[in-house]
Amino acid sequence: MTDRSVNQYDKQSAAASESAPAGRTRLRDVLPAVVIIVGLALVFFLGRWTEARQPPVNIAQEDEELYVSPEAARRMSFGFNGLVADWYWLSSLQYVGRKITAHQGTVQIDDLKSLDVKQLASLLDHATTLDPQFMAAYEYGAVVLPAIDVEAALRLTRKGIQANPRDWHLYQHLGYIYWQQDRFGEASDAYRTGASQPGAPAWMNTMAAQMQVKGGSRETARDIYWRMYKEGDDEQIKLLAFKRLLQVDSLDQRDAIRRVLVEYQSRSGRCPSAWREVAVALRAAGLKLNARDEPLDPTDVPYALDSGACDAKLAARSEIPQR
Repeated sequence: MTDRSVNQYDKQSAAASESAPAGRTRLRDVLPAVVIIVGLALVFFLGRWTEARQPPVNIAQEDEELYVSPEAARRMSFGFNGLVADWYWLSSLQYVGRKITAHQGTVQIDDLKSLDVKQLASLLDHATTLDPQFMAAYEYGAVVLPAIDVEAALRLTRKGIQANPRDWHLYQHLGYIYWQQDRFGEASDAYRTGASQPGAPAWMNTMAAQMQVKGGSRETARDIYWRMYKEGDDEQIKLLAFKRLLQVDSLDQRDAIRRVLVEYQSRSGRCPSAWREVAVALRAAGLKLNARDEPLDPTDVPYALDSGACDAKLAARSEIPQR
């Protein structure tokens, strides 16, 4: 072998030895992504295969089982716990969505008792076990779970506080759950503790004091739902808070209408048969009326006059919650 050939061979060997670590590095970087892609593909095809062989689901008798515990899911996730937590979160939303779709009639997201969503608490618990900082799951649970299982709602929120003791939002959620149960002292404590956390707004202290003085008032309800609407991240919860604000305004309006009806009844000895008979008094009370002298709710839908009970009621087509 000539000197020139030897030099060329040495250069090729050196280049090959330098490229080998780089190749191994690229392989090491790519391998996890390949594993994830293959795993997701297997999950997808396995899910399709299973669905194709299952009988149709009867939603009315559905009793979903959780196939994988959070501990097992964590072991299977190759360290990507957040992805598996997202899967449980999406499953919980789909689970509620299926129940709502199959339900006859309207439901509010904070009153799902009629849907028999017995697995929702477990799904949210699994999501937050895999990702203890999953704030959307804690917020959703605090709003949706109390009507189904108050203790499950409290456990989930306290679990969030234990994992994130400096996040004031979680104390707001805890205070909301206690407030719904008329446990105003405990609600006040939750808001006050939250007020001492970094970045907590001044209104948390105000809410703590308000719970002690007038926890069951409409003013307090209005403040709570206004804060939920302003501070919430979940669009469903913001919509719920907005509708509850309209409901509180409607309750005030109906009180004003009742006072007008009682006054008319005391003078005439009967209930008005049509709104136009009390239109002047309704306007004087600050109520908004349409061209037919009907008082309007906060969504501009006319109230229904119940002459038998001499009362004002929400129209069936109104979007304001009935209860």
